[in-house]
Amino acid sequence: MNVVDSSAWLEFFAGGRNAGRFATPIAATASLLVPTLSIYEVFKRILQQRGDDDALQAVAIMEQGRVVDLDRSIALAAARISIDHALPLADSVMLATARSFHATFWTQDANFKGIDDVKYFPRQG
Repeated sequence: MNVVDSSAWLEFFAGGRNAGRFATPIAATASLLVPTLSIYEVFKRILQQRGDDDALQAVAIMEQGRVVDLDRSIALAAARISIDHALPLADSVMLATARSFHATFWTQDANFKGIDDVKYFPRQG
């Protein structure tokens, strides 16, 4: 199972230098988990930058995976992760979602560097 962070989704949709690193987990929709918070973040950013049609197309691609709602269990785990790793709310929810499904977490967000079960790829300038 895989969870792709919002930063990685945005890199993929923009065709950035790390896009290829995230293409494999994104294409494997049978094992792709998509937190609702990630849908929010990606939709908002693409809506701001490119408009409604592009933002809705991105969401349609994301929804090919299994959408995971933020529930009580994930929320409590996210709070613990936030304290343990000094992560902000969104980051801790994403990682808690991945961990609740024993999934690998894919990101280019430096907040996750060195955390177990995270495939971190530094942003390419």
